[in-house]
Amino acid sequence: MYRYFIQPQLSKVNNSLIGYELLIRRFTADGWRPPKYFSDIPATVVADMLTATTKKLILKIGSVSVNLNRTQMMNPAINAALIQSQDQLRPLKLNIELTEEPEDENITNADLEPMLEKFIQRGMQICLDDVGTGDNQYAEIKSLLPYVSELKFALQNFKVPFKDPEIQKRVIYWRDIAQKENLRFILEGIEDKADDQLADRLDIDLRQGYYYGKPYLLKIKADDPD
Repeated sequence: MYRYFIQPQLSKVNNSLIGYELLIRRFTADGWRPPKYFSDIPATVVADMLTATTKKLILKIGSVSVNLNRTQMMNPAINAALIQSQDQLRPLKLNIELTEEPEDENITNADLEPMLEKFIQRGMQICLDDVGTGDNQYAEIKSLLPYVSELKFALQNFKVPFKDPEIQKRVIYWRDIAQKENLRFILEGIEDKADDQLADRLDIDLRQGYYYGKPYLLKIKADDPD
């Protein structure tokens, strides 16, 4: 069984909830657990869960973000579900967070661009997730920036805390790219008050993390396990 957990995304300047990120989990003998790779989840499951979950969120928030890798974005069943979900959410925005996974190497930026254009025409927005990690470096993602509304930097991808000066340099680097390209920049992985205050000092408005709210199950059926 798969379900989406939702985690709030906030604007610190306005002290307001701006959206939710959908985080897919599988129910196991040890409880709800994230998949090792998104590609492990059948496309039909992703499609069904997207449409069922967005029905529950209609008119509740400004945007809903969903993680997809490159392979999933090219899948016709998932594409149809994305379009249906956006139609259900309208006028709210479906924000697709593009992630990188090991099996995605053969899907180039040029392969993705027509699909991104199609999504944008249907009213969706695109986020590049995990910038500064793995292959998500500036030179590799530069050609996608005309299609993108948001860059997302995840502190939890690094083994050192936010207070480390090198991590702060990376955050500032991507914050400045977002400003230059006129994109939103969201910092993920804010764990405590110290992280929150440091994000204040770095002039970062949009944030996500356990400090603001842990992911929680959005039940589709009344008997979904807690």
